[in-house]
Amino acid sequence: MNMNAAEQKDVMLPHLFMGVDGGGSGLRVILTDAALTIRGEAHGPAANPSAVGRERAAALIREAMQKALGDVPPEQVASVGIGIAGAAASHSAAWLVEVVRGVLPQALVVPSADYEIALVGALGRREGVLILAGTGSLVYAVHAEGRSILLGGWGYLLGDEGSGYWLGLEGLRAILEAEDGLRPPSTLRDLLLTALRVKTPRDLIPCLYGEAIPPIQRIAGLAPLVLSAAAQGDAAACAIVERGAQKLAKMAHAAMHRLEMASPPIAFAGGVLSERNPFSEALQRHLGLSEFPRPLHSPVLGAILLAREAFLHTQEGKPQ
Repeated sequence: MNMNAAEQKDVMLPHLFMGVDGGGSGLRVILTDAALTIRGEAHGPAANPSAVGRERAAALIREAMQKALGDVPPEQVASVGIGIAGAAASHSAAWLVEVVRGVLPQALVVPSADYEIALVGALGRREGVLILAGTGSLVYAVHAEGRSILLGGWGYLLGDEGSGYWLGLEGLRAILEAEDGLRPPSTLRDLLLTALRVKTPRDLIPCLYGEAIPPIQRIAGLAPLVLSAAAQGDAAACAIVERGAQKLAKMAHAAMHRLEMASPPIAFAGGVLSERNPFSEALQRHLGLSEFPRPLHSPVLGAILLAREAFLHTQEGKPQ
């Protein structure tokens, strides 16, 4: 993908473009012109169809699209890029297209994945390595020739090491091991129990097992407390951070090796890695990066870039 070529043709595109980003913790939709000037924006709750069901997810996405569209005539939107957690284009492209066309029936739809739009947004092109750690975690790499690979992304039951959920869960496990006398006490006990509004570790059982829906977001919400404890030097929290960072670094190196990528650009994404903290700095150290990776754009703008590029390809060869 050559984003520079797209930028050179901006003056020839009086059209609008929409990007839809549905991560594990929320939904964002923006409407821009070809120069990426925002013309409309909307936010909504998480719309992962694996968590809320396809019917509910479609309703949430369409509602946010309508809000971002505002009074803009639908026919002005030339193309829509969409990436939704739990609905990657590799297995849900038809559903993504159907969802978008419920609001914008004439627009070109570019189905993607939440991790792909994050990579394109962060690096400005579809090339490089993305390490994502939000509610879940994964590594996504794209070679300059277009070959790609996805590692991780197995979800909270099978993996997601280094994610916000994993950090929160490991923090709780450290409390329970200390309660059983298997490790020294940790400051995590008071921090996490207070956050969950329980008095003793045993109270965690009815607190977390008594919900009909797995408390993924509640546990992921504990991650900042684990990171804070690590910053203060808590041994249990520091060990959790180190294990998670090592795992994600190992996955990134594996992806680079399998695609035969030498010194590719690397991007961090997701709430856990968006800012400097003990975890993101540990990962930076394990990857041997001299500078902390800062994204060029947000994931939702990555969706816009994909949509704009796809539209440009449809216009090649047409009379201006």
